[in-house]
Amino acid sequence: MALAVSPLAVPLPELPPIAGVRLGAAEAGIRYKGRTDVVMVELAAGTTVAGVFTSNKCPGAPVDWCRAALPSGKARALVVNAGNANVFTGRAGANAAKATAAAASDLVGCPQKQVYLASTGVIGEVLPHERLTAALPALHARLSEDAWEDAARGIMTTDTFPKAATRTALIGDATVRITGIAKGSGMIAPDMATMLCFVFTDAKIPAAALQAMLRKGTDGSFNCTTVDSDTSTSDTVLLFATGQAKHPRVPAEGGRMLADFARQLNDLLLDLALQVIRDGEGAQKLVRIDVTGAVSGKSAKRVAMAIANSPLVKTAIAGEDANWGRIVMAVGKAGEPADRDSISVGIGGTWMARDGGVVPGYDEAPVVAHMKGSEIEIAVDLGLGRGKATAWTCDLTHGYIDINGSYRS
Repeated sequence: MALAVSPLAVPLPELPPIAGVRLGAAEAGIRYKGRTDVVMVELAAGTTVAGVFTSNKCPGAPVDWCRAALPSGKARALVVNAGNANVFTGRAGANAAKATAAAASDLVGCPQKQVYLASTGVIGEVLPHERLTAALPALHARLSEDAWEDAARGIMTTDTFPKAATRTALIGDATVRITGIAKGSGMIAPDMATMLCFVFTDAKIPAAALQAMLRKGTDGSFNCTTVDSDTSTSDTVLLFATGQAKHPRVPAEGGRMLADFARQLNDLLLDLALQVIRDGEGAQKLVRIDVTGAVSGKSAKRVAMAIANSPLVKTAIAGEDANWGRIVMAVGKAGEPADRDSISVGIGGTWMARDGGVVPGYDEAPVVAHMKGSEIEIAVDLGLGRGKATAWTCDLTHGYIDINGSYRS
């Protein structure tokens, strides 16, 4: 099914090479015809790695493989395929993962446990890994430091545009680069990661420090986003540090030396997370939800996500209907402390309700005008405490049904 590019799409930025990273994409014919569906990345010796993975209790074989490999903190290669998620495939799935890692490790010359894997696509179908491994030798031979766009496109499924972001950061007085690619459009309700996201830096950072930064960064980005409330079986975020840049030595715990790096990493992760939401299946509007006045930050986040996941709120936004009653409904169903008579609701900077009732003299015209835009802002103040949180989602249109109703067709 050919999909029109999302009206919320953003263009790929210029993506300079990162020392110690060579990558590329190939067509293996795993499910798609006439497009790339396998991506390989070779990493310099000494590369460290961090990762976060889905909390879904039915994870794919590649997630199991990566979880087992991660404690070593070392990486030399990454192989990703699109079209088949290698999930719910039992022993065949584990065998496919092992065969893929073995083929890549032979090409790179490293232990199999330094090869990281990810798969995305249809669940419950055995991955034809022979096609994947057959494509790897030629792909490995033509890996390039410049093939970022090829890699970003090669991991797409129902995505309508490739997603990438890049930043620079200071470690001491040295500049390092961070670049990431991501894919995701549907089955998006990350619960510790996102669909697939791979981030690379030329910095030399111990694995433990990488892991701490990645965990915190995903909590403030991917874990605050949702398209449809469904947490993928394949959610994976991996962060690789090739160690090729020259900068002061970073201690194992990271610390203040990595303050700027952490800020730039967080910004990059949020950029990628919002690109995923912009490409939500059938999406026409990007929605930001700010909740304040909760009893705690954790409570505020649960309320924000309840609003973001509400089909009634999302369809009202799709219909450009300033129906604030649906927002109040979502607050109340979140299961968090809330007092009907202290809640305030605003859209687009206009407060519609305060202290449990409509604002006297409320004029709906500016809210209606805001609802016609492509980026919607919702504010809720619970009036109970100092907890606050932000979540992002998209509207729910008939396009979502069209895409998912014919996904395997």
